[in-house]
Amino acid sequence: MRNYFKIVLIFCFFLAFSFNSFSQNETNESKKIKNLITKKRAFNKKYGFGYRIQLYNGNEQQARKLRERFRIEFPGNSIKLVYRAPEWKVQVGNYKTKLEADRDLIKFREEFSGIIVIPMGK
Repeated sequence: MRNYFKIVLIFCFFLAFSFNSFSQNETNESKKIKNLITKKRAFNKKYGFGYRIQLYNGNEQQARKLRERFRIEFPGNSIKLVYRAPEWKVQVGNYKTKLEADRDLIKFREEFSGIIVIPMGK
């Protein structure tokens, strides 16, 4: 009986030590996760995230014409004229996933050819 008591006591001690170690690890892991999330949010703020549909890449005059045509044919969609030397780009939308962008790409492709989905920040 005495050996049984010693075994149970050792088992309880081991179990308590394991839980303490486990909870400490869990706390360290959650701090690492929170730190990673903070870094990801800062990156997204700086560089943007998600996808856009690029309708055009070329000269300014053609880009402005295409932007106005798109506004008439698809009112209510956000459209952006972007200049990155030496070219002008016409980009549509702020999509969180590529799937969302692909859905609209199919709609827009009926009226505009050669359009592509690009990650934001490009």
